[in-house]
Amino acid sequence: MTLLRIRDLSLSIHGTPILEDVTLDIAPGEVHGVIGESGSGKSMTALSVMQLLPDGATCQGQVMLDGADMFQTPEAQLCAMRGNTVGMVFQEPMTALNPVQTIGDQVAETVLIHENVTRRQALARAREVLDRCELPADEFPLSRYPHELSGGQRQRVVIAMAIALRPKLLIADEPTTALDVTTQAEILSLLKQLVTEDGIAVMLITHDLAVVTGIADRITIMREGRVVEQGPGPSLHRDMTHPYTKALFAASGHRPARDGPAAVAPLLKVENVVRSYPLPRKTLFGRAERFRAVDDVSFEIRRGESLGLVGESGCGKSTLTRAILGLERLQGGQISLDGAPVFMEGKPRPQLRRKMQVVFQDPFGSFNPRHKVARLVSEPFYLFGRKAREDEIDESLTSVGLVPSDKHKYIHEFSGGQRQRIAIARALIIKPELIILDEAVSALDVSIRAQILDLLAKLSQQYGLTYLFISHDLSVVRAITDRVLVMQAGRIVEEGATEAVFQSPQHPYTKKLIAAAPRLPEDA
Repeated sequence: MTLLRIRDLSLSIHGTPILEDVTLDIAPGEVHGVIGESGSGKSMTALSVMQLLPDGATCQGQVMLDGADMFQTPEAQLCAMRGNTVGMVFQEPMTALNPVQTIGDQVAETVLIHENVTRRQALARAREVLDRCELPADEFPLSRYPHELSGGQRQRVVIAMAIALRPKLLIADEPTTALDVTTQAEILSLLKQLVTEDGIAVMLITHDLAVVTGIADRITIMREGRVVEQGPGPSLHRDMTHPYTKALFAASGHRPARDGPAAVAPLLKVENVVRSYPLPRKTLFGRAERFRAVDDVSFEIRRGESLGLVGESGCGKSTLTRAILGLERLQGGQISLDGAPVFMEGKPRPQLRRKMQVVFQDPFGSFNPRHKVARLVSEPFYLFGRKAREDEIDESLTSVGLVPSDKHKYIHEFSGGQRQRIAIARALIIKPELIILDEAVSALDVSIRAQILDLLAKLSQQYGLTYLFISHDLSVVRAITDRVLVMQAGRIVEEGATEAVFQSPQHPYTKKLIAAAPRLPEDA
């Protein structure tokens, strides 16, 4: 029996072809992974099923969901099917949730819209599905707001909204991309539980092959709006025939060729650093309690070394990063770069900031879209009090594989990988000694990620750069770093050579992280 049947689906928007002859089937109780890079048509296929397409979209072919022809169904009936027959979970839960409504009201709203029940009954249903999504009432009352929850907890609320009416098909569009490995494992386990207990079918859209290979019954590979290969999830890595599928698997396990650091002298020294914040509650004696986000942390980074820093959200990674950059004051300890303290008399020293740059996770969000690339790349020169020369801008763009003429374009004219290259060019332009990469490749497709990792390895050798690589993607950390630090609750709980830590972790928390990380089959 087939729950979702797509035959020869073609889609164009204002005459531009987006999908071409897409065909796939999903059975009840099946997890069907849809894999492909950005622009491959994964999400547009899902939106075609939901019939939530942009203006100017024209569909051909057939989409049958639970016996209903989605192209011939009136909009009023489609509205009734969305939620009842098919639910959807989006990638970024914070944008999918209303920040001024409680989680109870948002889950209950789905029930109130579709069923003739009282508000009390709808809230009772909301409580029931939140419990099912492992958000128990004693810790997560219905009165909580989205900003009071972690990323993984917010994603559970979004899943609760999607399953509140017990749909037959759940479309999950990149539901774990921005999550830590342990949280990601919990969300995938929850999806699998819904399949097992309720017989829900799941259409899992992602660019992460390791995630899908471990959970999907069947896999569809898409490229440029077409299906290029399909097969059983557990065996596709052995039976794949299409060159694109083989390239995706190769890129997923890619490790750039790089030499280890030659220098032994430390460039960055972090000694007994403490960063704490006041809490709203007070002690018995009326003094404000403080939360230690960074608790007595010490480590060194040698010149030319790539050091990884891993840990779950809230462990203190970002706070520590801001302290290194001189953006967070310390309550204890010292940070020094090239032998000079980053803070002097409690204040950051601007001259040392010139030796450090940072590359962020979201390359589009870290740029002003109103400015051209030339101005965006040259922004670090404000530290020198002068404008960048044309030849300096050209050199930085050329060093990351772009061309000088790109400086005349706007950031929206580039792909995600090109934007990240521009972010790296901005970091390079003042020739820093240390570059902090904060989740710099976590949002990229696997082939683009492989290209960026190769680029970082090449730049390290070419310019003698030192990297602090912060990521929740353990496969990336393993591929690009010489040593790794594992951080939990503000403390470094394990450190050592990257391969040694991954092969033989000592701390229980490290073992937990490595065990939770999705991985490709050994014979892939």
